[in-house]
Amino acid sequence: MAKIEDRALAATASFNDDIGEEKRLALYRTQVVIREAEQRAFDLFLQNLVKGTSHLSLGQEAVAAGFAVAMRPGDLSFCTYRGHAHTLARGVSITKVLGELMQRDVGLMRGKGGSMHLTSVDHGVMGSYAIIGAHLPIACGAAWRAQFKGAKDVAVCFFGDGTTNIGAFHEALNFAAVWKLPVVFVCENNLYMEYTPIADVTSVPHPAADRAASYGLPRIIIDGNDADIVYRTAMAAYDKARAGDGPSLIECLTYRHSGHSRADPAKYRPEGELEKWKARDPIKIYRERLKQFGISDETIVAIDADVKRQVDEATEACKAAPPPPAGILTADVYADGGFAWRN
Repeated sequence: MAKIEDRALAATASFNDDIGEEKRLALYRTQVVIREAEQRAFDLFLQNLVKGTSHLSLGQEAVAAGFAVAMRPGDLSFCTYRGHAHTLARGVSITKVLGELMQRDVGLMRGKGGSMHLTSVDHGVMGSYAIIGAHLPIACGAAWRAQFKGAKDVAVCFFGDGTTNIGAFHEALNFAAVWKLPVVFVCENNLYMEYTPIADVTSVPHPAADRAASYGLPRIIIDGNDADIVYRTAMAAYDKARAGDGPSLIECLTYRHSGHSRADPAKYRPEGELEKWKARDPIKIYRERLKQFGISDETIVAIDADVKRQVDEATEACKAAPPPPAGILTADVYADGGFAWRN
């Protein structure tokens, strides 16, 4: 019996070699940061401290964490309006993100961009895009630049399942495949395009993966709630892109725990569906994964407590911060920093 257990442990250790404890702790911490910050954004909205609407990634944390932890410095992220998670995953501070949502001067864009326009070039976050599909061709442009210059950075473009029915999706995929661009397209399939089930309006069961063959790409569907699977898939796609072997299209099956936006009570979901997906909560899955690989409860609890402390401190800093000065209203409208129109 002991020999069998020894072999099992050896197999587990070998299986762990491709990720390792340091990366696993980073994957867990990143997911917890996203969860706690997004939940706080929800709470602040209810306190009328977040104006307008917001689009949360509660339940989808493993996708952002897995792809971000696998990235190298210099790799570029292109996000949708549901971009808080990807922005936080690239290392932007909680204060900067919450401050932007709260329209405070400490925000990432000094309060001018708001929830749907988070951008941090220093962290490789090349914008959140409110127009569905608009960023896919832009990600191709960034990848083409890298190819032309012989650089090794990869453009990673995140989008929802509804984007697969937009013309820009097909144009970008075709362009990337023809030119073998170093770009990775990541579909976060949470089953709903705003309020409509994606299955009701799409001719194939898997809106991204089932169309990959049209562009000569392999069909890749993964469990988007398992950060290890996401991380490994991301690494393989990045290696392919850096080697000059072209793009990848990856469909991540996941689920948002909240509505499309803060204005959406999500009453269109079938009874029991949310509970079924919450049983596969990515953070619960990963806590158990850490224990399987010998990470102590004390270590896990310490990460949870540290992240909660950071979120609390960021919240108070944002509450105390002033709104942006009126003088920046017309700054940075054009590339020269001003707003005067030039023909």
